[in-house]
Amino acid sequence: PTPSDARPSDARPSDARTALYPFGQDVVWRPDPQDIGASVVGGFAQRWGEVSVKRLFERARKDPAWFWDAVLRDLGIPFTTPYTAAYEDSGDPAFPRWCVGGEMNIVAACLDRWQSDPATAARAALAYEQEDGTTRTLSYADLHADVQRCAHAFRGQGLGKGDVVGLFLPMVPELLVAFLATLRIGAIALPLFSGYGPDAVASRLADAGARALVTADGVLRRGKPVPMKAVADAALADVPTCTTVVVVRRTGLDVSMQAGRDIVWDDLLAGEIPHAPIERTGAEDVAMLLYTSGTTGRPKGAVHTHCGFAVKAAQDAAHAMDVKAGDVVYWMTDMGWMMGPWLVFATLVNGATMVFYDGAPDAPDAGRLWSIVERHRITHLGVSPTLIRSLMASGTEPVGRHDRRSLRMVCSTGSPWDPDSWQWCFTHVLDRRRPIVNYSGGTEISGGILSGNLYTPLKPCAFSGPVVGMDADVVDADGQPVRGEVGELVVRGPWIGMTRGFWNDPGGERYRAAYWTAMPGVWVHGDFAAIDDDGLWFVLGRSDDTIKVAGKRLGPSEVEAVVNADARVAESVAVGVPDALKGEAVVVFAILMPGAAPSDELRRELLDAVAAAIGKPLRPRELRFTTAIPKTRNAKVLRRLIRQAYLGDALGDTSSLDDASTVDAIRAAV
Repeated sequence: PTPSDARPSDARPSDARTALYPFGQDVVWRPDPQDIGASVVGGFAQRWGEVSVKRLFERARKDPAWFWDAVLRDLGIPFTTPYTAAYEDSGDPAFPRWCVGGEMNIVAACLDRWQSDPATAARAALAYEQEDGTTRTLSYADLHADVQRCAHAFRGQGLGKGDVVGLFLPMVPELLVAFLATLRIGAIALPLFSGYGPDAVASRLADAGARALVTADGVLRRGKPVPMKAVADAALADVPTCTTVVVVRRTGLDVSMQAGRDIVWDDLLAGEIPHAPIERTGAEDVAMLLYTSGTTGRPKGAVHTHCGFAVKAAQDAAHAMDVKAGDVVYWMTDMGWMMGPWLVFATLVNGATMVFYDGAPDAPDAGRLWSIVERHRITHLGVSPTLIRSLMASGTEPVGRHDRRSLRMVCSTGSPWDPDSWQWCFTHVLDRRRPIVNYSGGTEISGGILSGNLYTPLKPCAFSGPVVGMDADVVDADGQPVRGEVGELVVRGPWIGMTRGFWNDPGGERYRAAYWTAMPGVWVHGDFAAIDDDGLWFVLGRSDDTIKVAGKRLGPSEVEAVVNADARVAESVAVGVPDALKGEAVVVFAILMPGAAPSDELRRELLDAVAAAIGKPLRPRELRFTTAIPKTRNAKVLRRLIRQAYLGDALGDTSSLDDASTVDAIRAAV
């Protein structure tokens, strides 16, 4: 669905750039009418009196109070005190009111309600796999018992409603148990990226005023132990509020234990399974803080409530990805990235199974990801396009040797696709029979603004459109809708998962400055997007990553798509750097495929290809060959660090960097 008042573009992209967006490409996948009728969102539309999904979209956009009430009821979210209104306009678009007067604790929707039926209690809630091949499964009943035991232990440590509990752990079952136990006692969960250094951990714990931290002795990566407790100890020197530290034994590393503060997980949870009553919480009580890294200033703690993040995540999973009871969902993520908590709520609220994998995605080889799909019969696989690009270098054999018939779709988020890697995944992973469901949103969204689905024809790299319930649009600098050209992605109406602001931000000034000031009354997300003539949507990267060459706006993904199309290139990244004449110039770093050798001739050919595709004025100033590209552990490219390494500037916040040696590789290339 697109607004009818959208203006046609005055300046259509050139044919070359159209191919890159990729406007004008053919539909490569069409939905099965039977799948549409049997889909979760199709059933939702029928149950709530809509004759079609299209009509449902329009009604949801016009009447958010009706829609979010219907979602809460359809998901079966239990309330101890019913709300008087699912949504209420406060007169301030940044701070509407949700579930007014209602009381609920989201753990009841995730666990307690499934215990009355032996069949649902016995269903797998978590399938866990370690890098060494060890596996473990927790049923809904097992998880419920462990969470009760942990909640009881937390209360015994003096923790309770409103206290902040930091979670600094790899993707192990104890992380899931601690996360849900924190919410169960009415405390506030603070997930932290497991690869953070001491400064990043300290800044977030201190900003939140955390009273407790759950961590591990270490994490195993490619068989080698990497310390975590030592990082936590260094961080806690600057966090006097944190008086309880729980340590999970994961690697066998010898760690120091501070008397009166530190306790081993197994000792804390020893004994019989107690009855740990669920804390009575308001629907809008804070449940979780998710910190986002800024390029400058202190990190921003996005505030999420019991009725917010979890409901949006579960609704997206059901309506966009058709996640149902019994499905098995694996998203390659860390709990410190929003897709970690998203995975928990998307599965448990819908009665599905989540998969945790604690290890490297290519250990012992590039077939590991596909072996996980086969072993756990995964129905929904979540990846980033950058991960697929890195796996492409190993060819198709690692994919082909594993059974992938359980997959209903591949889901993707984190960065834009390029056409070649999208087609590789669609062809070799999904056999061109099942869709790639693109998904784009953010930490402050609690999920997606845009998504693919099972009821819209699909083009390479495209999104079907907004997730139902999201009043999204693409606009020009004046806030007017545009089609067939690149504009800013915005959201015009409220949604239940929108962050309730930033932690320690009285009056919401930082929050307003981040999203609400560019176009008053409209959420400006910071992504460039476009809508083609067939109504399909494309996200082209962060607008703050956009490169302006002599006044012309260029998305890095446009350059990278051309460079990656060369069979000798495994991966590339484009960044903008200062240029005295043009304002900014493009610099490209490329990793070559095995057997391809760097040369001046290859460099010239790649630069010429970019100039031919997107125009000579946008030809990159330089192309450097490198052996690595700085990324997060979730495979998101860190363009800011690449730019600063190229320029020789101080790197600033490197807390989300997975491997510091990758920055050295950029410096060596320069």
